[in-house]
This record gives sequence, C-alpha cells and structure tokens, in this order.
Amino acid sequence: MGACSALALIAAPLVAQTAPPASSPVPARQLPPLEPVAQGPDTPWLFKGSDIPPDRSWTYGVLSNGLKYAVRKNGVPPGQIAIRVAIGTGSLMETDNERGFAHLIEHLSFRGSVHVPDGESKRVWQRLGVTFGSDSNASTSFTQTVYKLDLPAATPAGLDESMKILSGMMTEPTLSQTALDAERPVVLSEQREQPGPQVRMGDATRALFFAGQPLADRSPIGNVETLQAATAASVKAFHDRWYRPDRAIIVIAGDADPAILEAAVKKHFAGWTGTGPAPADPKFGAPVAGKPVAAVTAEPAVPPLVQMAVLRPWTVGDDTILFNQDRMIDQIGLRILNRRLESRARAGASYISAGANLDDVSRSANITQVSILPVGDDWAAALRDVRQTIADAMRTAPTQAEIDREVGEIRAGMENEVRTAPVTAGALLADNLIAATDIRETVAGPETSLRIFEGAVTKRFFTPARVLAATKKVFAGTATRALVNTRTPDPTAQAKLTTALSAKLTASAASRTRQAAIGFDRLPTLGKPGTITQRSMALADPPVERVDFTNGSSLLLFPNESETGKVYVRVRFGRGLNALPADRSTPAFAADLALVSSGIQTPKGVLGQEELDRMTGGRQIGLSFGIDEDAFTLSGVTTAADLTDQLRLIAAKLQSPAWDPRPVARARAVMLAGYDGLGSSPDGVMARDLDGLLHAGDPRWGSPDRKAIEALNAASFKALWAPLLASGPIEVQVFGDVTQAAAVDAVAATIGAMAPRSAATTPPPPVRFPAHVAQPVTRTHSGQPNQAAAAIAWPTGGGSAGLTESRKLEVLAAVFRDRLLDRLRSQAGVSYSPNVDNGWPVGLAGGGRIMAIGMVPPDRTDYFFTLVREIAADLVKTPVPADELDRAKLPVVQLIARMSSGNMFWMNQTAGGTRDPVRLTAIPGLAGDIRGTTPAELQALAAKYLVPGKDWSMVVVPEKK
Repeated sequence: MGACSALALIAAPLVAQTAPPASSPVPARQLPPLEPVAQGPDTPWLFKGSDIPPDRSWTYGVLSNGLKYAVRKNGVPPGQIAIRVAIGTGSLMETDNERGFAHLIEHLSFRGSVHVPDGESKRVWQRLGVTFGSDSNASTSFTQTVYKLDLPAATPAGLDESMKILSGMMTEPTLSQTALDAERPVVLSEQREQPGPQVRMGDATRALFFAGQPLADRSPIGNVETLQAATAASVKAFHDRWYRPDRAIIVIAGDADPAILEAAVKKHFAGWTGTGPAPADPKFGAPVAGKPVAAVTAEPAVPPLVQMAVLRPWTVGDDTILFNQDRMIDQIGLRILNRRLESRARAGASYISAGANLDDVSRSANITQVSILPVGDDWAAALRDVRQTIADAMRTAPTQAEIDREVGEIRAGMENEVRTAPVTAGALLADNLIAATDIRETVAGPETSLRIFEGAVTKRFFTPARVLAATKKVFAGTATRALVNTRTPDPTAQAKLTTALSAKLTASAASRTRQAAIGFDRLPTLGKPGTITQRSMALADPPVERVDFTNGSSLLLFPNESETGKVYVRVRFGRGLNALPADRSTPAFAADLALVSSGIQTPKGVLGQEELDRMTGGRQIGLSFGIDEDAFTLSGVTTAADLTDQLRLIAAKLQSPAWDPRPVARARAVMLAGYDGLGSSPDGVMARDLDGLLHAGDPRWGSPDRKAIEALNAASFKALWAPLLASGPIEVQVFGDVTQAAAVDAVAATIGAMAPRSAATTPPPPVRFPAHVAQPVTRTHSGQPNQAAAAIAWPTGGGSAGLTESRKLEVLAAVFRDRLLDRLRSQAGVSYSPNVDNGWPVGLAGGGRIMAIGMVPPDRTDYFFTLVREIAADLVKTPVPADELDRAKLPVVQLIARMSSGNMFWMNQTAGGTRDPVRLTAIPGLAGDIRGTTPAELQALAAKYLVPGKDWSMVVVPEKK
C-alpha cells in the first residue's frame, strides 16, 4: 500500500507517545473482517493484481490513449482543487548524453507552451490566486516527474484554463533554442546552490550502495557538461520519447463534483498522442555482490556519520493484504530496535542518535538502512555499539510486552487517522496516490488500513518468534555496505570500516524485563480546580471565548469541528524573548533540545523522557516547547478524550520541572556535531549570523559560538530556565473538536488549579536595527568557491498597533519578490530562489524589516545589490500597475482564506490577545486590509521604508585559500 496506509503509520518515527506494555497480546478492535476482493472487469487500474478493496471515494479511469487518472471530491480546504500530473520519466531514463534532461524539461515546461507565451503561465495562475513556488511547482526524481498545482477558490473557468495550460505543458512545451538558452542558467544556478558537502556525500553513498546499477550515478540535477551541451533538438528528442499519454497519470482531489474533474481530464488530455513507438523501461538492475563494502568521505562541514545498508533486489509483486501484513511484522521489529537505540542514546551512549528504516528505493533495491551519528569523532565505537544492539535483536526474540507496546502505539495512530480522515487535505491525498504509483503500490483508506492491521493482530502475526524471524530477514540480503564521513582525511578509515562490518559481536546486555505501565496519577498534584472570574467573547467571527480564572490565568477557547478529532493546545507563559537578557549570551539556545526531555519532578522521583513515553503511550498527547517574541510556549495536539491529561502534563512541567542533566549533555553533543557545517556554505553562514546582525548583535537572536556550546552544562541551563518556567502570566488556547464545557473544566482542573503567577513589571530590553553601512558586512564560508549569498534589509516596525500597515507591507513584499524573481532568476539566471519577505514582530516594540536575499555567484553580489536597489527605487517612484498589484494581492488573500479553515491559523492570530486586546480587534480587518491596498498606499509605504540611507546589507563569500 502507498503512503496513506498502515505501513506509513507503522514505519513512522518514534515520538513521545508510546503504548504501555502488556503481558499478553493486545486484543483486536471489533471491526468487520476485511475480505480479499477478487479481480474483475471493474477493478481500478491502481488495484490490478491486488486483493485490497479499492477506495471508492476515488473515481479511476483510463483514456483510450493510455493515460490513467484518479479524481475525487475533497473540500479541505474549501474551494481548492489539487492537481497532480506525473510523467513516468526521471534521471534513470536518461542516457549518458542526456544527464539532467528530465529536470531541464520540467523547468522549460513552466516557461511556456503551445497555449501560453514565455512566462505567462505564472501570471495566469497568479490572477487565479496561485502562489508561485508553493501552489505551483514540480519535482524530478530518479523515476518520475511530477507537476503540482493547488488551485484556490477554483471556478469552472479557472479549472478549465488550468487544465488547458497543464495539457500544453505536457504535450507541447516551448523547447526552442531561445527558451533553452534562457532557462539553462536557471538550472545551473539551482545546481550551483546545492550544498556541496551533502551532495558529494549523497553521490558517494549511492555509488557505494548501488554499485553496478544505474542508480549509482544518475543524479536528477544532471551535470554541467551535458546541460551546457543540450540543444533544442536533443531536449525535444528526450521529451518526445518519454512524454507520452501511456506514461502519464493525472490525480485530482478537490472541492468539485468528480464528474466535472473527470470531464476536465478527458477534454484536455484525450487528444494527446505519443510520438513514435513507446519506449521500454530501462533495466534498473539489482544489488550485486562482490563490490566494495565500505567507502569514506572526508567532509569537515558534515559531522562524522555512518550510513549502513543491507540491500536486496526490488521485486514487483502484487500489493495484497497478506503482503502488507507480513511487512507490518518487519516494521514492528524495526520499531522495537529503534526504541532500544533511542533509549540508550538518551542514557548516554557512544552515539547521539541511531535508527533503522526499511525502504524501496527507486525500483532498484529494497534496503534496510541504518544511520548513526556518533558522539565526537569515534565512529567505530558507535558503529560497534549499534551493530551489537542489532545482533542482539537478531539473536533473542523480543518480549511480548515490547511487541504489544508497539501494537498499542500503532493502533492509536491508525485510529486517529480514521477519526481525522474527513479533514485530510486534498493536496496530501493527491501526493500520496502519486507517490504510491511510482513504486507500484496501491493506496487504501485509513479504515481499510486499520482493518488490515487488526487482521494481522487477530491472526497472531505479532508474536516474539515471528518478529524475531522478521528482524533476521530485514538484516539479511545480497550485500551489506557502509559509508563513513570523517572530519579529516583518514587513509586507514576504509580498511577499518571494512573490518568493522564483519567483526564478530557478543551478546549485549539488553534488558528483556517487563516495564510497568505509568499512569497519570504519578504526576505531582495540583491545587483545587480554579474558579472562573469572568467570561466574555474575545472575537465574534470566529466565535472565540475568553475565560478568566482566579489564579490570573486566561483561556481563549474556540470549539469547532473543522478538524475532526483534533484539539490544539497551546499554553503561553512568561515574556519569551522579552524576558531574555540583551547584554549577555545565555543557554536559551539549548531549550528546544533539552527542556522537555529534562522531565518532571514527582514525590516518587523524576519522570524522565522514558517514563513520560510510557505514560502517554497509546494516546494522542504531545509536548513541544517554543520561544515566541513575547511568551514561551508548551504545546500539544490531542483529542477531546485526552485533553485533560494533555493539560495536566503541561501544568506539571510548569509547576514541577526536573533537571535531568543527560538531555543537556545530548543537546551539547548535537550542536557541536553540526557546528562546523554552519560555516561551510553561504546559507549556513546566513542561518548562523544574519538574525543576530539584523538585531545589532543582540544575543537573544545570535547563534552561540563553539565556546558557548562547549560551556553548556546542566547547572547553567537550570539557572536560566527554572525562574522562566515559573514566570507569568499564563494564557491557554484550546481550539478544536471539543465541547465548550469539557474544555473549560479541563483548564480549570489543571492550569486554573496552579498557584498564581504575576507578570513582570520591568520593561523589556529595546530591539535595535543595525545602522546603515556604506559597504556590505562581509562574512566568509569554507564551502564551494562558486557560491555566495547577499542580503539587504530596511527597518520597519513592530507591535500590534501597526498590524494594518504590516499587512499592506506583505503586499509590497509580494510585488518586490515577483519582480526580483523575474529579473534575477528568469531573465538573468543569476539566482535560483531569491526571496523578499516582510517581518513584523507583533510581540515586540520594533525589529521589523523588509529583506531581499539570494544565493548568487561571488562575482555577482554587486549586481544583486544594484538590481534590488533599482527595484526598490522604482517602487518609490512609480505606482504599481493595477494588474501587477492584483497578481500580488490575490495569492495572499487566497492563502489567508485557505489557512483560515484550520485551527492553527486562528490560534496564531489570537495568541497573546488576553494581554494585548489590540491583536483581537485587528483580526476582522485582516483580509480587507490586503484586498483594499491601493497603488498609492504601496508607493507611500515604499517611500516611508525603502530609504537608501537606512538599508543594511551583508554578503557571504568564499574564504581565500
């Protein structure tokens, strides 16, 4: 089955939501038995050879020219239609002289076609509310090219026009020499901007793992030589050979009658005919024994890392119920292994993290891949310890309790998928189906997937003996190979790695003892449920209620069924960045990695991450931490049934935090492992330094240097965070599928029952923008000599009083961005993905900016600044034409409309509203502020903010060697 399947859920990474162990197999839910379905004349093309019941929410069909399609109605978000067109060609279909042609054609298809002149498709779609890059995009893999269009507020005319454009892109794109010469620099820019160390490591990994197969040397981006040598004739020959209706699949999921969607496919694609005879798929080969088993890269910008794979041939079999149930056993075995590896990493192992996964790779191999990030440079010790854990899993069967823990977690996740299926986005459904077709799988609905899983439970597939056999199977194959990356060249590393892969291992001391379940009664007690002091409507549309409690905490509540089965919880406390010192660095940077994992203090001891995992097992309860401008946050996505315990967990963390030193040590190791990588590329340096520089060196926004990371310790971490966790005030947001009474009672019994917290009275530190510089601030990187980056920013403002202006600045940034893309990317081919964005911090008094940024060749940074300043000057001098303004506004308005169908949008809009009511009063004008923006207003804003004497600029160039 495909991505919307039991296997996808079973193989999901472990999170802090695990099921309590049991002494006997977990009983199956009472679901109707899933009977195999026989093949027949009405079996959809996706289900040929499968006995899985087809998902009849889809309408499947095959046109007379061989084109396959699947369409369905889906109103998430309302009004949107998600269209995917997949062509069965990728880099594995290219000859040596065609390297990169599949990806090149993807680019050329967007430039123009028989139905639209060069560059016009983007403008047509902008007028329909489409955002370039997010709503309209494409991707090329080893075996498939997929064109994506999410059409907001789709009308019959908009759908018809879009399908017409897409059909022209597939059948007759403009492949002239003029178009090729214009787009080739853009593709070469995309290639140039890729992270060099990671690309080299990826290439080396494929060369090792897939030695003897085409996949070993067929990157979709191609190479400079073949791209430079491409001609209009050679590119057209590739297009004519592979772009054929019998190699095309169209998937549409949207808010329209399936009959209308089906008719659109037939109208615009039924007349497509292929050129010449249909080509046969090339042979992708199979893993070959006898090739080198080890390889080494020396990339100082990448942390020491071991990638190990056990390879087996990829076979095309029938995607049946039994096949999926057998694979579920494999995944159970890997989940148990990964849980053991993670448990040891948390306790302080020789590795920071390690994990295994099972995958079918580009129709070339079925592999079990193991990734290992060691502590420091001792990769050999980390590999030995991970291999020993694997050997133990292959030698000794897991306990039934371990198995049942995984079964319980999987079941909880799958049942949640069933509950939330009605609000699954159409774009995700379309993506999942397209992904499944690439590896010849079916796609089953959530309930069908659950029934397949429960059938395996009923038939007792998940026993210690069968899981042991599956674990042995997934670590057996044609070849086992591994690559290690070292910080410095080591001529002995390959031999060491080769020896390590065959070293005999003794049994490890892995525990098989039953771990007792932990209930929420282990959490520290809270006070008596809080009393309500006041209730009022904070917002009329949507109806958000405010509830105040005697301890000073407040609740913003929006019960609604827009996302069935989901309840979003966010607890905001303290003052966020406003509470951190501006005159010295602090260990605040480690909070994301260490604060939640440090645990909760109880009368019976510390509940660490391991214990919290068991406590929340089999339930929809999460816990994540964040730092906002004016508050710290603890959040989770839960259900109505689990809401009270979700809030109990957050309240316990706030009231009784523990300070386990191991997560702090792990955070230090993680940050040190990745530190050198930040200096190895222009975008890495920008990520490290830009925010701090844009705030005049304020350490609240600066990244820690190596010395600060090395100095991180549990004592200093606690000294900072203990008082911050105890700070006030507290604002709770509960938005989602829960009743009003249940939500109020849950908050009263938890956050409302905590001791009162007072708000700080000291003024926050000021937020500063750097002074204008005559020459850009210069930083260097140690990466590729043909890479550089440039940024220029103008100061704006901040705070809720300027929300209306900030929204109009979004429109100004959209116009600015579109012009920069057209001139820097499409016309000059200098940068692949330049951007202009508007940042307006609502929770701060200042610090806002409009910024243009892009990766460019080192010798074109001056051109970047000249062009950006030229665009800025024109925005000041000349009103934006009406059509251009509409093309900027409508995508923003449509994005807001789509986002507003979800709870997170309204949570973000109302956040902080109990302390700053201006935020709430500004919400009704959101869309109108953007829609009503005039050319004169934009020109005035440009004149106000895009002032030459106030800009600040920065470049990152290669270091001199």
